[in-house]
Parts: sequence; C-alpha cells; structure tokens
Amino acid sequence: MDTVLTWLYAPGDRPDVVAKALRSGADVVLVDLEDAVAPDRKEYARAATAELLAQPAPGPAAVHVRINAIGGQHAAADLAALASLPGLGGLRLPKVAVAAEIADVVRQLRARPDGDAGHGGAVPGLYPLLESALGIENAFAVATADPAVRGIALGEADLRADLGMSDENALAWPRARVVVAARAAGLAPPAQSVYPDVKDLAGLAESCARGRALGFLGRTAIHPRQLPVIERAYLPTVAEVAAARETVAAAETDGGALALPDGRFVDAAVVAGARRTLALADRAAAPRHN
Repeated sequence: MDTVLTWLYAPGDRPDVVAKALRSGADVVLVDLEDAVAPDRKEYARAATAELLAQPAPGPAAVHVRINAIGGQHAAADLAALASLPGLGGLRLPKVAVAAEIADVVRQLRARPDGDAGHGGAVPGLYPLLESALGIENAFAVATADPAVRGIALGEADLRADLGMSDENALAWPRARVVVAARAAGLAPPAQSVYPDVKDLAGLAESCARGRALGFLGRTAIHPRQLPVIERAYLPTVAEVAAARETVAAAETDGGALALPDGRFVDAAVVAGARRTLALADRAAAPRHN
C-alpha cells in the first residue's frame, strides 16, 4: 500500500545538496534537471545524476528525476542517459499537456538499445506534472495514457501564471480535478505542489490541512525543514486511527457493506480508505527526519 508522504526536490547540478537530501528522511528525493538548473549547467547536472543513479541504491530514499520539458532540446538526452540506470525510481515529466506526450516518452524509452521492444519492461514509472490549462483539461487522458504512468500532480506556479491567478482560492477547482482524475485512473492520490515560503511553517501546515481535506496525500518540498510539517499534517489522528481500526475489524468479521455500531454505513471503498489510514499510522512510530 502506498504511504509516500514526502518528496524533496534537490538541484541536479549540486551533488552535495542531493547527498544531503538523501539523508533527510524524505520518502522520495526528486533530483531536478529542469527549473533548478541553469541552461549552461544542464549537461553537468545530467552527468552528475547519471553517476548517482549508476548505483542500485543511491541512498535510503527512492530517487526520482524531473527531466527537462518534453520536446525541448534537453529531454531526449535526459531520457537516453538516465532511464535505464539501476538507481532510478521514477521520472517526473514537467509541463505535460496532452496524452500524446506520454506516448512519445514511452516510445523513446522502448526504442533504447536496452529496451524491451514492445513490452515496456524497461520503462520506469512516469509521473506527469500538469502545469497549464490544457493539462488540467486533459488530466484523466494523461493519467491513463500508459500503464507506466504511476501518478499525476500539479505544477502550481506555472499553472497560476498560465491562468493569471492572483488568489490561491482560484486553484480549488484544478486541485480537485487532479485528485478526481487520479482516483478515476486508479492511481495513488496526488501529492500537493510545493509551498514556496520555506520559513513559513505555520502557513505550510495550514495549506497541508486544506490539501488533505481535498484528497491529496503528502506533498513535495523544497527544503528539509518542511518535511516534518508535511508528515505531521498527513499522518492520521488518534481518533482517525481508532475509527479505521473499527471499520477494518467490522469488515473482516462481516464482509461487504455494513453498518457500524454508531450508525455509519461503510462499503468497500470506505474499508480501503481505512486500511490506508492504518498503513499511514504504522509509519508514525519510526522517526524519519534528521
């Protein structure tokens, strides 16, 4: 069961920062080759990331890479250099707007000399970022474009710029759209986009609470100090754990749809949610952040 809550970005041209990120306690380290890397540092960032991923287990966290924008001058080189390396846990694809872009990435991956022609065995997990109005409109099509798609998420800074939004409340519909599309596609709930003010931990906690209420699970971060706040916000409360245990126990006894002693009616979807709550509760006993 997927209990990933924390995703930490680190610039690909700063191996020292990546090394620290790997020891931060984040569930996933996102090595960024796109926005965090200047144009004249792209090749160095790619080479440094390839060196890291040559190891089957680069660190205690899974390592995903955000490549450069699909169709741009650097994306094909990123895919060719990194996709078959043993330490790669997944590819984050920025600025995806249509399902055809996912198909293009998959074709490039399967065309590699080491690819499993036609079977997709060599294709790593893909995580498209929706960062435009067109991407939001095509959220479900992108989410179901290929079995290699393991999750979708928002890129809110670019989306706000694309839509001319000046009020965060205007993001409510795009956020809900992505949550619904992920669920409809059978994917894990999306993680929230980054909270850009790394000093405003109270604001981060409040934002996470709103995201959790919308159906997000976990969040991407740009500084290690944000990780414990995100984890606390997304871990279930004592009351939620108790309710989940009651639901699961009743389901295991009776099976199917049932009514709990307090009158709540639950079905298979509610039971599945309760099991996820218990899985998240299990991780609370082990400290993860330095």
